[in-house]
Amino acid sequence: MWLPPNNVRHPIPDVRWPTAEEAAAARWFSPVALGPIVLEERTWVPAMVPWRATEEGFVTEEVLGWYERFARGRPGAIVVEATGVRDIPSGPLLRIGHDRFLPGLTQLVETVRRASGGHSRLLIQLIDFLAIKRRPEKEKYLRRFLAVTDRHRAALAGVAKTDDEVRERLLALPEAELEAVLTPRELESLRFGFRERVTDIERPNIRELPRVLPDIFAAATARAEKAGFDGVELHYAHAYTMASFLSALNDRPDGYGGPREHRVRLPLEVYRAARAAAGRKFAVGCRFLSDEVIPGGSHVEDATWFGVEFAKAGMDFLSLSRGGKFEDAKQPQVGWAAYPYTGESGYECMPTVYSDPRGPFGRNVPFAAPIRRAIRDAGLKTPVVVSGGIYGFEQAEGILARGEADVVAAARQSLADPDWFRKVRLGRGAEVRRCVFTNYCEGLDEKHKQVTCKLWDRAGLDEPGLKRTTDGKRRLVAPPWEAAAPAAGGLADGTDLPTT
Repeated sequence: MWLPPNNVRHPIPDVRWPTAEEAAAARWFSPVALGPIVLEERTWVPAMVPWRATEEGFVTEEVLGWYERFARGRPGAIVVEATGVRDIPSGPLLRIGHDRFLPGLTQLVETVRRASGGHSRLLIQLIDFLAIKRRPEKEKYLRRFLAVTDRHRAALAGVAKTDDEVRERLLALPEAELEAVLTPRELESLRFGFRERVTDIERPNIRELPRVLPDIFAAATARAEKAGFDGVELHYAHAYTMASFLSALNDRPDGYGGPREHRVRLPLEVYRAARAAAGRKFAVGCRFLSDEVIPGGSHVEDATWFGVEFAKAGMDFLSLSRGGKFEDAKQPQVGWAAYPYTGESGYECMPTVYSDPRGPFGRNVPFAAPIRRAIRDAGLKTPVVVSGGIYGFEQAEGILARGEADVVAAARQSLADPDWFRKVRLGRGAEVRRCVFTNYCEGLDEKHKQVTCKLWDRAGLDEPGLKRTTDGKRRLVAPPWEAAAPAAGGLADGTDLPTT
């Protein structure tokens, strides 16, 4: 992963944990409405892809175990990982593009309800993504994938005429000369692997996206409601289709690119279709970027304008992230696809303790605050969710007290200790297993390995009946925690639910 120049290692901040009485009176543990649904508290586990679904996108026992473990910590909301809305192969990621996925998704909802005792609301993140290919070997690309054109023939005038002659000549060229013959897009496909863009309107499937996506997202939303979820989070963030429509790099000439008013058009049409497909008691919101962190991309001024437009349209919540783009991803190894969290934008999405003087903690908050303020100035009350380097109670409480967000989410800290919200509520914060923010988990994600946390994945491996990762070396979920004996002044909360 990219690191800031001249970075230094920041210590994990010291924290003061509240008593049970202080926690009970805290903003973080107070209710908040997301449109038609109410969270018992403003704690939130964002979507994380754990690589536990089948290759066909079905829910597995490992998927159920992953979400069951978070549910036992009873956060206000849990967002299920990015789940594909189209019925197309997508590897071991959950899918919702056909009714055949409903039984597993329904079981997932039931598992979370049971494990949280009905305390946690469950949302599912709906995503669309375009094709991306693995980086090919040079010979394979030039012999098989490159579409030979008159431009190539002209560059090799007098040397090659047939397609095969052109390919052979290109293979023999020194690198500098090859760069002069291939277009920037062809060079990218050679060095990174081919990647579709929303601006490739010469491709029929890309040109048709504005026509087909609203209905596809609407159908997925209806399935989510049928499965029992409390709402959906439309994925308009990071490197994927809907975020790319919002991006300042989107210059489509068909009314869906260029000015902000055109770039927001499809995201609003998708939202309205999803909203119309759901019942009145079902929440529909989105996750989008407060800053793309790429040259020529959208920044907080754009995001502020988008946020107000989304709020005006009636979205029930807005969850903010930053970066995570393909445009600055590092070059993958041959045989691997580019990973959109390896450049500077990826760092800003998941900053580590190896950071510049600003440090990694709460790094996204200054970008979320003006968006929320603009929404309030417009007379709207849409809740704003912020995440990124969240490590403790007083940090979260301060964000809420200053009006920088309405909900404070934590992904990596929740992975390190799925019980941490509950421990803090009970006045037992000293028992929290604290994330060290080195992105061990993100490194596993990059390699498409089952995601775990280094703080617990090798703990208690002799536990009877323990489920392990496919390599047999790590546990799949965090060790159990019992809450039978609260600290002095704590709440009588009873014992924890049994481990599955």
